[in-house]
Amino acid sequence: MLIHFETEASPGVRQYLPYDDRTQTLRQIKDYPRSFTRVPAQPLIDRPLTLSELTGPTEIERRLPTGNADFSCLVPGGPRALGQFMTVAGRITDEDGAPLAGALIEIWQANASGKYIHEYDSHQAPLDPNFIGQGRFLTDAEGGYQFRTIKPGGYPVGSNDWWWRPPHIHFSIFGMSWMDRFITQIFFPGEPLNEADLLLNGIPDPEARQRVMFEPLPTKVTKTLNILEFRRDFVLRGKSKTPELL
Repeated sequence: MLIHFETEASPGVRQYLPYDDRTQTLRQIKDYPRSFTRVPAQPLIDRPLTLSELTGPTEIERRLPTGNADFSCLVPGGPRALGQFMTVAGRITDEDGAPLAGALIEIWQANASGKYIHEYDSHQAPLDPNFIGQGRFLTDAEGGYQFRTIKPGGYPVGSNDWWWRPPHIHFSIFGMSWMDRFITQIFFPGEPLNEADLLLNGIPDPEARQRVMFEPLPTKVTKTLNILEFRRDFVLRGKSKTPELL
């Protein structure tokens, strides 16, 4: 993530420090040919950020449809998709701990067989008629969120004859402005395929790799709903303001 800071010379003006590359997936990954074509070959051209990048999007929930955050079935109360029933919960805050209320979260994932509903997915695994694998929802007043889904399966990567992606869920989070958008993949701890995943292990910092893991919550059995529970908190930008001289 970029870091927001202000200075005495420009109070209230949002500026951004570069990413710490150690916490990001490598731009070019050995044995992953697509990574060499998906990043710019030349440095990006630096340009000032304008009002549209620093203040939007506004009322995003009116621009993009949101749902009830239950992706385990197509309609409420309808047939449930096949696979391990699970929930993910957490909070979205800035780095000062302030909640981000009304943040838009998008998720997308494969089904329990490792199959996406996408025309370019050539994996020979079955689709699930009761699972769409994507959707949007908003955080509450405390920055909290929760959604139900089915644990995704692993799947082979077509460009390699040995590499399988481990189970993971994609997240896209819109903060207070376009510059606060955060896109990542979150993985499940203990999965054997984690050890060989080029993208997960393409993050050089071991501590940063742990921040893209779900936290399993204590298991429990109830009479009404048996479900595995996971947690993942997200921290977007906050203030790193230069201290005022007293």
